[in-house]
This record gives sequence, C-alpha cells and structure tokens, in this order.
Amino acid sequence: MKGSFYKRGSTWSYMIDIGIDPLSGKRKQKSKGGFKTKKEAQLAAAELISEMNKGQYVAENKMTFEELANDWLINYKRLGKPKKEGTIRIRNVEKNLLLPFFKMKKAMDITHNDYQDSLITLMEGQFDSEGNTIKKGLADNTMSGVHATASMIFKHGVKIGAVKKDPTIDAKVPKKAKTVKDLEDNTDLPEYLERDELLLFLETVKEYGLENDYETFNTLAYTGIRVGELCALKETDVNFEENKIRITKTLYNPENNYKKYSLVTPKTVSSFREIDVDEEVMDMIKNLIKLHKIEKEKRSNSYHDEGFVFARVGAFAGYPEIPKKVGLRMARLIKLANLNTNLTPHSLRHTHASLLAEAGATLEQIMHRLGHANDEITRRIYLHITKPKRKEAAQKFSELMKASKKMD
Repeated sequence: MKGSFYKRGSTWSYMIDIGIDPLSGKRKQKSKGGFKTKKEAQLAAAELISEMNKGQYVAENKMTFEELANDWLINYKRLGKPKKEGTIRIRNVEKNLLLPFFKMKKAMDITHNDYQDSLITLMEGQFDSEGNTIKKGLADNTMSGVHATASMIFKHGVKIGAVKKDPTIDAKVPKKAKTVKDLEDNTDLPEYLERDELLLFLETVKEYGLENDYETFNTLAYTGIRVGELCALKETDVNFEENKIRITKTLYNPENNYKKYSLVTPKTVSSFREIDVDEEVMDMIKNLIKLHKIEKEKRSNSYHDEGFVFARVGAFAGYPEIPKKVGLRMARLIKLANLNTNLTPHSLRHTHASLLAEAGATLEQIMHRLGHANDEITRRIYLHITKPKRKEAAQKFSELMKASKKMD
C-alpha cells in the first residue's frame, strides 16, 4: 500500500492508495493534512494502513450528529422489542438535550473529551458572567438516561459507518456532590406526608373535594398504586370477595384528551401484582361502580362502556380520568389544607411506603406492594423511618450486655 507525504505551507499531508473503485476501475486515494510535522503525518498514515489491513477502516461519513440521532430514533422505534409511547417520548427528550452540543457537528468528529465535557455541562448547568443561572443542571436520574441514549446513538453510528469509534465508551456520568447540609436536612428524601398530615389532607378532600376526589385520593393513599395504574383500573381487576385489586396496566394520555388515551403494560415486570385493600376503600370502589351503572342508563348512547372504575361522569362519561387532572385536583386540595404545595399524587405513594415502614412492614413487603423490584427512593424512605427502631435495638443490646456483666 503506497503512501506519499508532502508539505503544504507550514503543515504536512499524506496521500495513500486505498484500492480500486469497482465501478470506475480507477485508483482510490485517501489524503489528510494539517499535521505539524512529517513524523505526525507518517504515524497517522501508518495507523490508517493498519486499520485497512485489519478490515477496520471506515470511510469518512459526513452525517451530522442530528442526522445520526434522528436516524437512530427511527430504528429504535421500529426494531427490537416493542417500545411504549412514554419510553420513546423520554428517549426523544434525552436525545434533544444533546443537540445544543453537537447538532451540526459531524458525528465522525465527536471525541471522547467532547462527549465527557457535554455531560459535565449538563450536570452543572449553565450560568452567565454574574453567576446567575441560565439553565439548571440535570438530576442524577436524567443524566443516566441521557448517557444511555447517547450510547445507543453512537453504537448505531458505528454500525452504519457514521462513527469510527464510540466516544461514550468509558465516559463517566458525573453526579452532584451532596453537601453536609443536604445530608443533615435529608434533602435527598422525596416529599411525603406524615401520618397527621395525611389525615388532614383526607379530611380536606372529604369536605372540599369534587366529583370522585374522595374515592380517588383515599385509594391512592391506602394502596400506594401509581396514578396511571389507578386511572387504568377496571371492574374486572377488583375482587370484592377477597378485598384485592390486580394491577395489570397503566393509562397513558400525553395529550390530556379524554378520548385519546391508551392502556399500556406497567412500568416493570414487578409492577404486575395483586394487593390487599382496606375494606373501607373497597366499599368506595363498590359505590363508584354503582354510580357508573346509573350514569350508563342515563347516557346509554354516549357512555364509554369499558368498565373503568375511576371513570368520568357527566361530560365524557365512562372515559378514564386523566392523570394530569388528578394532579390539578390534588394541588387545589393541598392548598386548601395549607400543606406543602410541592406534594403530588406520587407523594401519596411515598407516604404509603413511609407509613408501612412505621407500621413495621419489611422492606421486601413494601417493595412488593408498590410493585418495585428495586427502588432507591423507597429504600431511603424505609431506612429513614426505621432509624429510631434500629437505634432502639442497639440500646436494648447494650442494656442486655450491661445486665450480663452485673450478673458476672
């Protein structure tokens, strides 16, 4: 394989024969310049020749990162296991977070350092010259998602020849360091209600709640199910004889349009579960079903008869409630109860976990009830709530040993 080296201005270049074009029969050549010395040009040429001899040479591809990312997303949707709409939406958001760094840059030219720098910037956020925040840094979970998406994009790039080497390999996902104050204040714990606060909230719901609010928020608080799981619950999922409900699906409605909902499989395999439910909550569900039967008779021609437990009455009768609407209803009631306005329907799930821990349930029992195979937030809540009991156990051991020493 012949090569030649020549100087152009102050820099050196190389030119190498890389074979014969099968269509034209003409000799194909590869050249590259910009090297400071002849030796640098010779080393680069030697590396290229080595790649070609090993069959590892990838011809230069002018595809931009944006083009590559969009091509990957199309393939991601179509190939492999079926993806949920929500998963595709999240991957698209994560892809778009990388565009400000690499949008028009050739994918082939993005280096490991370029990619690592983008992760650091996404974690730290962006600030103006006076230190004011332009863009907040991303949370740890979001950072992990962005890295996973970037890795898939560049692996796809290597596969189609748009990228020579995956720049995400060995990249480190930075995490925000916790301060002493963060640890002391337990700022890494999610928002949840204490027992007295939950009672106050449910009393407020009973007095000021709108249609179905009392049944909705009691069910969320007493079962710990996700709001999407609640909205998807059907009469066939309820076992009144054994006071159990089955969780087999979740409701997806990104457009917040009652008629444009879809039912999808739960978040994880462990989310498929059957849980015991308080008799009082089961009575509420029973009353809702009776109410729906009356509504169905009144609107026999327009009722959306799919058996949803938490269905609409009046306009869009029979259609499942929208998760976002549940959140807006809760925000109104939280304000009336003068409680923490950061609380959401998901906070009731965290509340359920904390009260189960307080009642003496094991972490394994809580995980099963919530439909978690493994969840760091639930684990942190459990350890936080059971901390006094663990301290009490240590004290009891100490007292036992002291008593034993006295007997000796």
